[in-house]
Amino acid sequence: MQNVAEAPHTETVIRPFYINGEWREGSTGEVDNNFNPATGKICAVVAQASANDVDDAIAAAFAARTSWRKVVVSEREAILLKAADIIAARAEEIRDIIIEETGSTLLKAPWEVGYAVECLRAAAAWTRQAHGETFPTCSPGQIGMTIRQPLGVIAGIAPFNSPLLLSMKKVAFALASGNTFILKPSEFAPLTGLILADIFEAAGLPKGVFNVVPGSADNVGKRLVADPRVRMITFTGSERVGKLLAAECGKQMKKVTLELGGKSPLVVLDDANLEYAVDAAAFGIFYHQGQVCMANSRIIVEQGLYQQFCEAFVAKARTVVVGDPRQPDTVVGPLIRPEQCLFIAEQIREAADQGARLLCGGTYEGSYFQPTVLADVTPQMRIYAEESFGPVTSIYPARDFDHAVELANDTHYGLSSAIVTNDLQKAMAFSELSTAGMIHINDTTISDEPHITFGGTGDSGFGREGGRASMDEMTEVKWVTIQTGKREFPF
Repeated sequence: MQNVAEAPHTETVIRPFYINGEWREGSTGEVDNNFNPATGKICAVVAQASANDVDDAIAAAFAARTSWRKVVVSEREAILLKAADIIAARAEEIRDIIIEETGSTLLKAPWEVGYAVECLRAAAAWTRQAHGETFPTCSPGQIGMTIRQPLGVIAGIAPFNSPLLLSMKKVAFALASGNTFILKPSEFAPLTGLILADIFEAAGLPKGVFNVVPGSADNVGKRLVADPRVRMITFTGSERVGKLLAAECGKQMKKVTLELGGKSPLVVLDDANLEYAVDAAAFGIFYHQGQVCMANSRIIVEQGLYQQFCEAFVAKARTVVVGDPRQPDTVVGPLIRPEQCLFIAEQIREAADQGARLLCGGTYEGSYFQPTVLADVTPQMRIYAEESFGPVTSIYPARDFDHAVELANDTHYGLSSAIVTNDLQKAMAFSELSTAGMIHINDTTISDEPHITFGGTGDSGFGREGGRASMDEMTEVKWVTIQTGKREFPF
């Protein structure tokens, strides 16, 4: 990072951030260069929030919380639907921003924009469904009920890989449930966070209800976690950072939801359709360069189909187009930064030194990593348990169904899992035996819809997002009783 006064290209327009309905360049003048991973060139210079700026954002959100929670659901619903319409109208512009700052391909970026539209519409529907319950009590003449109320100020920390989707899932349901919100976008994808501020401003969201503060973990993240006015942190990102956040939030009894990494298994049984299983597996690891927390970085194949699957999958991997994310036939674009290629290459080198076989790929140029397939990976190898977050997968043979389940569950993560089989009984058994939070039958491990519960177990985090799950996480339940007539007291 650098100070504006010291920036080498002072003529460059600085992208301001958004606090209390105003665009500002920050109290210190600090900026950060945002790089296009496909070209390595600067695509924007973004103002960075200082600790004082973050305090201003918290104060604005805290001040707005009371008036926003009083806004009737029809008005909240209308704002969310208007924001959805604005995104739909500006879809190509927003798509291009996602491609430019994250390297998303034309296969992925438009889908992310569409998801954001659907997420807003789903959240708008849930404004009318934050239901409580009524129930009988054991006290004569007493009526019991629960009501749900917003927490107040919620802060979201978003990742780079699907910045619009994963920011919107946090923001939309927080606003729908009557909370105010502060978004810290990823350092690698600040423009997507800033376009959200522009969209909600155009949709008529009142000042202070939504704020966007780009910046470092020290200046922004720690400040949001430490301030007691922020009632909840919702985070998507790495296991390491998630555990630190959980510990700090625990010290303050602050609510936190964590959606972290994964080492998700795709199980293929002997009776599966080979071509379909290969296509599902390829999509599940090469989509968005494998930079998906749900990516099937472990493929477990029953031994009767193992050799055929390996040959067919490697053949498929070799047809995957790597290159310019703006080209329509590109499947694998650039990783978010060249350093990630070095990390993955070292994982592969260590595995090969310990006896793993490289079936294809393993090379890279700049930020572009070739689709890579490994075999003979053992638990002693780092890549067996460690997330690669790239277009890299390992294929494991399973003796039978029980062994496949054992291998699938041999992970400290527990985000997503999938099975391809024509045996319904085994498919249903797998859904019960898998330790993952999400199980997909005859599909890939990558699946997400805004109205459905999403989340994992183990080191993949805790808490759930989407639909009712988000509304439950982002509200407080209160028990209310009404005594009709006079209660009999013992003294």
